Amino acid sequence: MNTETAHPHPPAGETPDPHGANPRLTALQIAALAREGEQRGTRRGDVLFREAEPCEEFIAVLSGTVEIIHDYGGPEERVMSRHGPGRFLGELGLLEGQVAFDTAVVREPGAVLAVPLDRQRDLVARDPVLGDLVLRAYLGRRSLHIGLGAGFRILGSAYSPDTLRLREFAARNRLPHRWTDLEKDQEAEEVLHRFGIRPDETPVVIWNGRKVLRHPSPADLARLIGLPHSRLTDVTCDLLVIGTGPAGLASAVYGASDGLLTVAVDATATGGQAGTSSRIENYLGFPSGISGGELIERSVLQARKFGARITVPAEATGLEQRDGHYAVTFADGSETVTDTVVVAAGVRYRKLEADGIGRLEGTGVHYAATLHEANLCRDDPVAVVGGGNSAGQAALFLAGHTPQVYLLVRSGDLGKDMSRYLVAQLERHPKVEILTHTEVRQVHGVDAPRSLTVEDNRTGLRRELTARALFVFIGTRPYTEWLQDTIALDPQGFVLTGTDAESATDEKNWLPLGRGPQLLETTLPGVFAAGDVRSGSVKRVASAAGEGATAVRLVHEHRARGDTPEDPPGTKGRSNVGARIRRARHSA
Repeated sequence: MNTETAHPHPPAGETPDPHGANPRLTALQIAALAREGEQRGTRRGDVLFREAEPCEEFIAVLSGTVEIIHDYGGPEERVMSRHGPGRFLGELGLLEGQVAFDTAVVREPGAVLAVPLDRQRDLVARDPVLGDLVLRAYLGRRSLHIGLGAGFRILGSAYSPDTLRLREFAARNRLPHRWTDLEKDQEAEEVLHRFGIRPDETPVVIWNGRKVLRHPSPADLARLIGLPHSRLTDVTCDLLVIGTGPAGLASAVYGASDGLLTVAVDATATGGQAGTSSRIENYLGFPSGISGGELIERSVLQARKFGARITVPAEATGLEQRDGHYAVTFADGSETVTDTVVVAAGVRYRKLEADGIGRLEGTGVHYAATLHEANLCRDDPVAVVGGGNSAGQAALFLAGHTPQVYLLVRSGDLGKDMSRYLVAQLERHPKVEILTHTEVRQVHGVDAPRSLTVEDNRTGLRRELTARALFVFIGTRPYTEWLQDTIALDPQGFVLTGTDAESATDEKNWLPLGRGPQLLETTLPGVFAAGDVRSGSVKRVASAAGEGATAVRLVHEHRARGDTPEDPPGTKGRSNVGARIRRARHSA
């Protein structure tokens, strides 16, 4: 392919491209796009798309200059970038169905090429070079938007759990935003007065000086941004994936790419535990490491490219068999009917038991360490509790943002549950102090942690550590409470699959099929489990992704033979079902 750019000499004043966020299209790429869209003339001041409103076209600049402006026409208007001939507009939300996070305004008249989004997506899918160019640019622009505080504003108290919930939702979903702290920000009172907001109506979300949400839920914020609507009553699908960590997203990618009508849902945000990881250094193919957020963002785009529908927030609350299908209910009262299910709901970190900790959860006691949490305690010492890889990664990440990190480990051997490379980095880091044989006994503070009382579990000696935030990584529990009466779980609540599930199966579910549970199949035919939620899983990102892909292969096998059971419904002789199951598995 000819890689010569359409316009080798950029116009004066155009934003440079040191981070790869503003590449230039080649002449051949522009020609390919032109076959799918139309050319339009532009005048100075034309608005090509507007902040907080849907953008339904991919726009390439043919001549003239276009400015990307945040808070266009508002009191905080600022130019984010300028694009000349050969450049294209938009950012990640354009591919994900979100509204625009900025406004595009013509600075110097010329012409643009406008391509409807559905045609642009088809072209990107057919042309991997163009697809990679657009994806890299959009990922870079999303990171720049987040760093510059573009997008909407969250106004609320640092000590409000509702504020922290909104901030966590925005951060976990990598939505560009900024936060105004009612407790410290001097302009907060003026903003409240300007929009007529009472203190009891906070937290609020304000966008572009026009849209105001008073005391919104994460679902309200999702609708404002344009994330897919969480009500799923109208959906019937081939495959429903519950959970969008690495296992769930792998199932969504392979299910959709194989032609299955695939829906993936998550209660909070895409990414699971992996999405909260500051750095994944041992994932195959990324020798310099990759942040959990970027890995998940790429995976979400890949799933959507193949046609998977991803919906957050959508919390599953029940699963039942119905007329040869499965019905999954959600917390908002909606439900989805599906032929098959992959449960990839993942795990939640266990809560620490210590005096005073309960009232501070969400306002200084955290179970994830992302840039969102790090920004809350940038100037203060913090403590991390745990001895596994998650705790080690969190401590290293926080050490890059805070003056002091105490890593509190209950055992005496840091290398017992932590990878050697992490141990070596922690032991060398000047800002990390490792305290083994140490447990937290009390958290002091009113609205946020002030200090911790810790105890040496060998001697009983106690001391007080100054810490303005506490990060807890002390093991996990599976997110399976909603499945307890539906499928078999192990004593810790993880989902039984394969041979482990066979001894716990209800014979009437399997006798008509003449087989038992497949490798990742649960005690219900056509319901599979993958990733951390599965009993016996390895608890690694790579293995979770592998299980998610494998589950889709097993889904196909189930669908291919599900209509031809060995025995018709109501067949007698259930006492021999175990032997029939084993014979069927052997012959398969």
